[in-house]
Amino acid sequence: MPDLLLELRSEEIPARMQRRAAEDLKKLVTDALVARGFLYEGAKAFSTPRRLALHIAGLPARGEAVREERRGPRVGAPEAAVQGFLKGAGLTSLDQATTVTDPKKGEFYLAVIERPGRATLDVLAELLPEIIKSFPWPKSMRWGAASAEPGALRWVRPLQSIVATFGPETETPEVVPFAVGGIAAGTTTYGHRFLAPDAIEVRRFDDYIQALERAKVILDPERRKDVILHDARDLAFARGLDLVEDEGLLEEVSGLVEWPVVLMGSFDEAFLDIPAEAIRATIRANQKCFVLRKGGSEDLAPAFILVSNLVASDGGQAITAGNERVVRARLSDAKFFWETDKAVRLEDRLPKLDAIVFHEKLGTQGQRIARIAALAKELAPLVGADPALAERATRLAKADLVTEMVGEFPELQGLMGRKYATLQGEHASVCAALEEHYKPVGPSDRVPSDPVSIAVALADKLDTLVGFWAIDEKPTGSKDPFALRRAALGVIRLILDRGLRLRLLEQVGAADRGLAGRAGADAQDLLGFFADRLKVYLRDQGARHDLIDAVFALLGQDDLLMVVRRVEALRQFLDTEDGKNLLAGYKRAANILRIEEKKDGRAYASEPDAALAAAGEPAERALAEALAKARETASASVAREAFAEAMQALSTLRAPVDAFFQDVTVNAPDPKLRENRLLLLNALRAATREVADFSKIEG
Repeated sequence: MPDLLLELRSEEIPARMQRRAAEDLKKLVTDALVARGFLYEGAKAFSTPRRLALHIAGLPARGEAVREERRGPRVGAPEAAVQGFLKGAGLTSLDQATTVTDPKKGEFYLAVIERPGRATLDVLAELLPEIIKSFPWPKSMRWGAASAEPGALRWVRPLQSIVATFGPETETPEVVPFAVGGIAAGTTTYGHRFLAPDAIEVRRFDDYIQALERAKVILDPERRKDVILHDARDLAFARGLDLVEDEGLLEEVSGLVEWPVVLMGSFDEAFLDIPAEAIRATIRANQKCFVLRKGGSEDLAPAFILVSNLVASDGGQAITAGNERVVRARLSDAKFFWETDKAVRLEDRLPKLDAIVFHEKLGTQGQRIARIAALAKELAPLVGADPALAERATRLAKADLVTEMVGEFPELQGLMGRKYATLQGEHASVCAALEEHYKPVGPSDRVPSDPVSIAVALADKLDTLVGFWAIDEKPTGSKDPFALRRAALGVIRLILDRGLRLRLLEQVGAADRGLAGRAGADAQDLLGFFADRLKVYLRDQGARHDLIDAVFALLGQDDLLMVVRRVEALRQFLDTEDGKNLLAGYKRAANILRIEEKKDGRAYASEPDAALAAAGEPAERALAEALAKARETASASVAREAFAEAMQALSTLRAPVDAFFQDVTVNAPDPKLRENRLLLLNALRAATREVADFSKIEG
């Protein structure tokens, strides 16, 4: 079957945009084809610093004919309805429609629309220009004389050529006939701009891949990454060193080169006095190079790996020397920053934070630190931390933000604070907290274990959440400019991973008091936000969201650790036959109550008459006795946080509930008896609420 080869070659495609652009190209083209009825066997997109490419295999040469029946208005309908039907069906008169009789609705018009299958080549020539013109680049530009014309092509950088061919492997493919921005699709492309600048003629995908390879272009970004990684490891090993692998940097560097050549440079060993993280940040950020360790050691080596886009005649000596000069200059700056920062104690930097606005409605960084320090001191006993150390750590936690090193490399915040605190002799827990209070910053990030770090991390995140809630800057849809979802997840993970017993409403209230006169946060609304984040987190862990709702629905459930333990106990209970049957019995009771309460215009919320139940039918008496016992046992078990025991107590209700619905008529002729039986059903509802709100449970 025929294949499509498409290449869009431009002056440059920034590395950060390449992977997304390749996926966008594949999705846009394949979606457009499928929407028109053209199915395919497989598709793959590729990117380099100068081109996007797409190969779609197994397309039909021609689309299938389409026969569609479109129902119109009734015979005798108003003229406007008839004309709308004719226009939509592509008919010129009712003579082209048929009349069909519906036994219920009478006669109506029916149009039979038949469309012959279109040639795939024609469809591609129609849809590809539109996709290219409307391509969703994050940033794009116009260029040349045509840029002043309305509707001029916008592209990430000037588009230079288009290859578009379609046809079977056994025949010479045809060029897809279209042009965009004055550039006609053809069969001509170009390889590496320096190593193989001559034109290349390509027809089909296999030829295209091989031709690019000969022209020093590796099309597949994953293969370029593999070449860089293995060559870097081998070169390091040959020198007795180990590569410090960096997936993010590897992804970026593979997007900077079409023909990767791995080289090694070196720098003065005296620079190793700088913290290793600062050396790595300097070399990574400024030169996109990888650092190396001494073989079998965690210590950095005075060397680095660089990736060139050239096979140089001198073996890369000039390229390496140029990178070494830049690295030397950057490390000299880093060494100056390090020495300068060490000369000033962290507490002496605090006045500068009073001049930095955190948010116009929430005050300065200095004011925020004062709030967090008070909250951390209050939280400390609850997490097993020394209040004085927690307060000290918080006072110093943001001081490194005004150091030279963090000013140059913001990604080192926290880490440099720990370094400087260690140098000035701070307590080990204080030093750890300066780095760890930002954690966890994602679902896979490490959760701190030092109690002081935990206290400061919780205080920092709670202050952020309460503050932005107070000024009504909440996340909306996909927008979360202040990373409040991440902060809430951080609080959740700190509590759950470390088994902390905290009442969130109390801590939110404490943080709210620290806002000193600013509008207060809606604590219940914020608790709901935590519930939503907890649902997302637990769902990722395999838990059911409806069970979380069932537990959160109970008033005062702001102890997240207990919520999770209840959810797990409830899940285990509902996985048993007793649990499933009791849930079914509850649903039946709740439905009866809902119907009868609506009919009677009253709620059946009081306790049933035990004497009346005892004098009733055996199943009625048995249910009343079982409810009283189970409710008492479940309540006592919940109070002891023995949730499995509480579920076990509820499981004893299965048999009496089944027997009650089988043997007892709820809507008895005697009004008093009917009322008492409805109150018995309410008692069942109340008994289950000892552990969760069963009305929230699906099934």
